[in-house]
Amino acid sequence: MNDWPQGWSDDNRGGAGRNRHGGGSGSAQPEGARVMRQVRRGPSGAGGYPPAPPQQPPHPPSYDGVPQQSSYANGPGGDSYDSGYNTGQVYGSAGGGGGRGGGGGGGGRPAPDWRRRIKVTAITVVTVLVVTSVATYFWADGKLNREVDLSKVIDRPEAGEGTNYLIVGSDSREGMTDEQKKDLHTGSAEGKRTDSMMILHTGSNGSTLVSLPRDSNVEIPSFVGSESGKTYEGTGRQVKLNAAYAEDGPELLVRTVEANTGLRIDHYVEIGFAGFANIVDAVGGVEMDIPQDIKDTKSGADFKKGKQTLNGEEALAFVRTRYALAGSDLDRTKNQQKFLSALAGQVATPGTVLNPFKLYPTMGAGLDSLIVDKDMGLFDLASMFWAMKSVSGGDGTSMNMPLAGNAANGNLQWDTEKVKQLVEELKNDEKVTVTAD
Repeated sequence: MNDWPQGWSDDNRGGAGRNRHGGGSGSAQPEGARVMRQVRRGPSGAGGYPPAPPQQPPHPPSYDGVPQQSSYANGPGGDSYDSGYNTGQVYGSAGGGGGRGGGGGGGGRPAPDWRRRIKVTAITVVTVLVVTSVATYFWADGKLNREVDLSKVIDRPEAGEGTNYLIVGSDSREGMTDEQKKDLHTGSAEGKRTDSMMILHTGSNGSTLVSLPRDSNVEIPSFVGSESGKTYEGTGRQVKLNAAYAEDGPELLVRTVEANTGLRIDHYVEIGFAGFANIVDAVGGVEMDIPQDIKDTKSGADFKKGKQTLNGEEALAFVRTRYALAGSDLDRTKNQQKFLSALAGQVATPGTVLNPFKLYPTMGAGLDSLIVDKDMGLFDLASMFWAMKSVSGGDGTSMNMPLAGNAANGNLQWDTEKVKQLVEELKNDEKVTVTAD
């Protein structure tokens, strides 16, 4: 017989009928948000409910002094397990006290903070790059041989637009062993002379590379000795251009070029035989298209026509070759222009600049070998290389100084009118329209 009030089923009996907590369904998943009725002990009348019948204890009465277990329903003593069900919580209490899937119990492994990791990595990489760049700059800047003092040059022309570099290849054998002299076919002459001279102009209208044949006929002007400080008055002497360097070094060479052209030289760069070969080897060789078969026992050149990669020894032989060419010194200056532009293009490439295994040996070989003026900086040097690269890439102009034939002493005579026009275009940083052989 059913002793419970009408409408109450076994589900409302606190587990007496089916021994279940809160009357959940038969599904394997716990029921979610349904709020269960609360079964309370005590006198009837609270909340309008009929008097509660006596509860069946969920555990047998205690025996031998063992206390009876607490009920699943809320009692006077505080919260019990059923409090979680009554608030809609399936596992644990409303505070999320450590059940499965709860976020506050600390049982699960926290997800990695990828934003923070990416930020820390980016900061670390940037810091390393900045420190490396600064260290490299000071290392490279300290290796530059700033030996040429252009403040000793007197009666200088006014500065024009753009920047003018005087690039000199000398036949210096300083620091070379006897074996190197033999391998590079340099001979053992004492002192040093200019083997090639070029003016590189950089500006807003592209770069212009002008070769100055070493046999050019020039006048030695008045000058102040670079070592003695003594003033030497000009006498109108007509000599080959390379004689100025042999007489008093870079300062007199700059003075002579400025006096005979009217173009102010902003920076001076010089490299010797050994340094030239070392730079070529450091970049892994330079590809050149040899215009003809060349064999020259004096320079050591022995090439077949066509494209090939030249190492340091071969490159030096190529730019020094003179007697195997029909035009002698003029053809040689053209080959020098082509090679130096190709070398600059090889140095100023991502494959060299971004590869520390190429960049540092190349910088070391070059900076140890270069002689520059006291005002030359690394950025000036980099600008020079990029300008030479633009010439090889077709964005600039390369030419010889315009010639008018031979002078009375057999030296090469410049074309006065064309030289004047060329200098004006360079000073005004205009596009060069002058042509020459």
